[in-house]
Amino acid sequence: MIAMTVRVGILGATGYTALELLKILVHHPEVEVTSLTTRQEDRPHVSSVHPQFHKVLDLHLENLGPSELAERCDCVFGCLPHAASASVIPEMLEAGMKVVDLSADYRLNDPAVYAQWYGADHPDAERMKTTIYGLPELFREGIAEAQLVANPGCYPTGVSLSLAPLLKNGFIRPDGIIADCKSGVSGAGRTPKLGTLYPECNESFAAYGVGTHRHMPEIEQNLSVYSGKAVSVIFTPHLVPMDRGILSTCYAIPDKDASEKELLALLEETYANEPFVRVRSDLPATKHVAGTNFCDITVRRVKDRVLTISCIDNLIKGASGAAVQNFNLMYGFAETTALL
Repeated sequence: MIAMTVRVGILGATGYTALELLKILVHHPEVEVTSLTTRQEDRPHVSSVHPQFHKVLDLHLENLGPSELAERCDCVFGCLPHAASASVIPEMLEAGMKVVDLSADYRLNDPAVYAQWYGADHPDAERMKTTIYGLPELFREGIAEAQLVANPGCYPTGVSLSLAPLLKNGFIRPDGIIADCKSGVSGAGRTPKLGTLYPECNESFAAYGVGTHRHMPEIEQNLSVYSGKAVSVIFTPHLVPMDRGILSTCYAIPDKDASEKELLALLEETYANEPFVRVRSDLPATKHVAGTNFCDITVRRVKDRVLTISCIDNLIKGASGAAVQNFNLMYGFAETTALL
């Protein structure tokens, strides 16, 4: 473990992921938060945007350029929307800063797939082909040496962690997989939208993005790369009237005969040394992981299918906690520093 203080900034500091990042980083013993950015021109104090930091953090959100950030920061966390992120990150890297990007801009490794799902050509296409994908439990290699890490999407995290070992070891077929996922409303972000207004989503339960959600190619890419097989997944997300959390139930066709006990043993062996994956014999629930960086997983045999169930906090393991986990690896800190 390296003894050092890293000066950190957050790009786009008004949203929920930025709020959760700040909650973690203010308790990180090796971090000094020095910069928060916004496109607003009035320099709001952080406590007016996130009241949780009244008398805790004395910083203003500012519209800062790469050169100004480089004077204040060693590392930045990008909490900008897709496309906006890739338009500024190259300058951050050229200025010598390390970047953990929480947008979707560098998660996919094929520019054509990005253009298909995001409706525009990637502004930094060559870099996206070589960017390290920051899901340490599956793709730890390269994170420690990386200048840029693409933080995973929330849905792909739970789905990938639950299915990847079963695919790699040939226990389930790479086709015919169904990922049925439910998320709390914070997953839609802080910007008001009709479907996430309280009268619209309270006491209601609805699917959305059926067949069109942009996390589907990310899930398929993760599972294909890790298992070495072309994987096809039908992914259907649902909005649940709760603040936070994701529960993913995945259905797969067995490719070899194995008992439920054997499948659990495989998951336990795979994640035995992973501090943030807990393989459980009981059924996990979103309350079990709320406010933590844990992913809880179990597996079941039901008739002619293998079922996996995983739970994460979409704002922590699905976003900001994972980002700090990657940051810790990039700087040689203990991976669990400041994380529960």
